[in-house]
Amino acid sequence: MPGVPELLAALVRATGGEPREGQRRMADAVATALATGEHLLVQAGTGTGKSFAYLVPALAADERVVVATATLALQAQLVERDVPRAVDALAPLLGRTPSFAVLKGRRNYACLLRVRDRVGEEQGAGEGAQPALLEVPTSRLGREVTRLRAWAEETTTGDRDEVSPAPPDDAWRAVSVSARECLGAGRCPYGEECFAERARATALEADVVVTNHALLAIDALEGVPVLPEGAAVVVDEAHELVDRATGAATDELTVAAVEWAARRCRGVIAGEVADGLADAASGLSGALRGAAPGRVVAWSPVLGAALREVRDAAHAVVSAFGGERERGDASREADRRATRGAVEAVFEVAERLLALSEHDVAWVETEQRRPTARADVLRVAPLAVGNVLREALFARRTVVLTSATLMLGGSFDSVAGSLGLPVPAPVEGDSVDAASVDASEGPRWRGLDVGSPFDHPRQGILYVAAHLPRPSRSGLSPALLDELTGLIRAAGGRTLGLFSSRRAAEEAAAALRSRVALPVLCQGDDALGALVRRFAAEPRSCLLGTLSLWQGVDVPGASCQLVVIDRIPFPRPDDPLASARSAAVDAAGGNGFLAVSVARAALLLAQGAGRLLRSASDRGVVAVLDPRMAPGRTSYSAFLVRSLPAFWFTTDPAQVRRSLAAIDAAAG
Repeated sequence: MPGVPELLAALVRATGGEPREGQRRMADAVATALATGEHLLVQAGTGTGKSFAYLVPALAADERVVVATATLALQAQLVERDVPRAVDALAPLLGRTPSFAVLKGRRNYACLLRVRDRVGEEQGAGEGAQPALLEVPTSRLGREVTRLRAWAEETTTGDRDEVSPAPPDDAWRAVSVSARECLGAGRCPYGEECFAERARATALEADVVVTNHALLAIDALEGVPVLPEGAAVVVDEAHELVDRATGAATDELTVAAVEWAARRCRGVIAGEVADGLADAASGLSGALRGAAPGRVVAWSPVLGAALREVRDAAHAVVSAFGGERERGDASREADRRATRGAVEAVFEVAERLLALSEHDVAWVETEQRRPTARADVLRVAPLAVGNVLREALFARRTVVLTSATLMLGGSFDSVAGSLGLPVPAPVEGDSVDAASVDASEGPRWRGLDVGSPFDHPRQGILYVAAHLPRPSRSGLSPALLDELTGLIRAAGGRTLGLFSSRRAAEEAAAALRSRVALPVLCQGDDALGALVRRFAAEPRSCLLGTLSLWQGVDVPGASCQLVVIDRIPFPRPDDPLASARSAAVDAAGGNGFLAVSVARAALLLAQGAGRLLRSASDRGVVAVLDPRMAPGRTSYSAFLVRSLPAFWFTTDPAQVRRSLAAIDAAAG
């Protein structure tokens, strides 16, 4: 059988291209990692062709490989385009046709018991739903559920992503179940037809399984066997893994959730017990009204008592169910199981909140859940996920992690440490390619930077506006707005503005609309996808927004020749999880600000700057309007600059305007 270099060349040529040097180096490194079991962190810039570089060795390997992505967009690209192309091109050379499958969480598949039996519809449709809404086909929810039922009888996959137009969440909940609510294939009358069970059975036999970070985290953190046993794992968009794992291990408790669980109990267990849970929900509502938002290090007497009441009332409900399952038809048993699961979830979260473990961070947060309604939420998240990932993921599987942004400050140490891998990594004098940590210190891993196909110093400029005042909490300064206006005029539009808050983006948009005769689009004006499409179609427009634009925009060509970042994106000082993690680093003798806040800012800056060059012909400027990034201004400025691509650097505003004008003129 041909080797990985020959297989990669055959695949890339079949798609009309030639393998890139970085792509070849990455494919070789992934193949070595799969063969030796040594974990690999590989940074590969935009345009490297990362997916082919890991798919070729994955498809050629003797073992099964799981590919986990952070975004649905990349998952769809892999399943619908990249993997089928790779299989078609490589099958003749491999002498076999590798199989592949996609695997998602159970809630992503329609449940035939829910579809074909109407018992429990009120609960399935979500908080506050009424049976009448489902019984009257002219209601919005009724029409949606009717449409989904008809679709579920025709589809072969039951996958939510195949429904067009996409269903609203409340309607989808009416035809799907969580893992906790599911009866199990052995007890469900439709078990042999179950879409989720079929998807998992197919995945367990496939050579390559495409899934997401959340399911990978559930498999690792919750001890729930979801993925093929012992399969190697390739984590794409790996810079997001810690956040996704943290999200999977985060619980929340709301008054609405407790009320909903209490409503589900009526008609299933004795009324007095269900009423006790409803009373506990009322008590929690009153306690939260007097609670200040922010981290909780000790429960106030009022809130602590309310949480204990919720916990004890939920425990009483669970006890009332008893140990025996109800004998009867499957739909009523499923309804009973779902009800018990909802109450058990309330009990477990209340118990975890009350424990206030040293390994957890708890806080109160106020959310705008609907345009006219705010809700108080109690959340609890792990202080760190690295130790669990090390034991549950890296100790059990070979793992390859790849992204365009894994090196912060010129090193893999920060990302590796957050994942639970031993650091420091390379000894002084080692090249990045040779970086490796001995297994005696923990899981053995290697770091590799394969570079980028782009010529960053020739294609791009990094401009730091050193003359501007430091950012303040009172809003954008007049000087910053003047600077932003001048840059956009010089660029002729073509600007993606990345702001640290929605308020700042809206303030900048309002100011620019009165200053420049160009279309100024702002996140929130329309659906984000529509705004991005208009920005790409109108080169002289400007698009301003917040975090989702920092990582989610891919607009090559003349529409995006200036990326503006208003300030260093440090976590908010009142962010309970970031501040708790920073304090933990300080307590261990480290520098929490550098390890948490600066590292997080560096990652976001690198992601934001990565919006500029999306093809080898792109040219432009990344402008950071925060003087703290200027050389010598702060102890961390050099670290932040080293975290970005090696653009040509300047702090000269006149020079950058001339360059923007020249790029604009060349674009026509």
